[in-house]
Amino acid sequence: MKTNLKPLAIVAFLGILLQSCSSDDEGTPSATAPIISNFEYGEGSSHSEDQVAYKGSDIHLEAEITAPATVSSISLAIHAHDLEPGEGEVEWDFEQTYTNASYLVINPTFHEHVDIPSNIPSGEYHVLLTVTDELGNSTEAEGHLQIMDAITLSEISISETVVRGSDMHAEFIIHAAHGIHEITVDIHGHGLEVGEGEVEWDFENSYSEGYHDQTEVEFHEHIDVPATAPAGEYHILFTIEDEDGNTLEYETHIDVTAL
Repeated sequence: MKTNLKPLAIVAFLGILLQSCSSDDEGTPSATAPIISNFEYGEGSSHSEDQVAYKGSDIHLEAEITAPATVSSISLAIHAHDLEPGEGEVEWDFEQTYTNASYLVINPTFHEHVDIPSNIPSGEYHVLLTVTDELGNSTEAEGHLQIMDAITLSEISISETVVRGSDMHAEFIIHAAHGIHEITVDIHGHGLEVGEGEVEWDFENSYSEGYHDQTEVEFHEHIDVPATAPAGEYHILFTIEDEDGNTLEYETHIDVTAL
């Protein structure tokens, strides 16, 4: 009797082939990782793509996600690049994972606004967006964001001394990303004795005409100092408020002399 080996060989070959294919499938994800495209971020109020935002305001972030498998989470991290907090400032590290129902789908669009504290250091921050799907595949998109003060002053020129009965000069350039609401000037003496014929002098005034709604303007004013003001050192506080309620204070001193 002859033994027919050919059918046995075919069966063995098919078994090896199926085992090989099974091993390959175990090592290969059943879907490709998510793709993040058109990742943009910047000032929230204008939905800017300039990668610049301002303290006390918010950041607009948006990205298109192509995900063959359903998204399971979207994580956002924002942290500083070696920035030293100044006086009154704190470090800021933002981390949040989003699992909103609108994101746990195939091909969602990510769109969020993140509030920026007003008391953090200005400078460069790293932005990292991570998308993970239900199969465990993940993709990252990253970039850098400049976070700046909403209000800044430059080219400051203020009188250091003034003779009473004349006027003091104050001048500086204001940069206000969200527009100026008003500027307040407060002047008061430092425990000065009021002599005969003198009258205690405290000055406070708000300025908006010519400044309101401006994003860059020169503040230039002359303030009369009464002839009856006691001589001595006076404290000056300039407060600039923008249309979003952010404020910047600048302090200095001036000596009022009798002659």
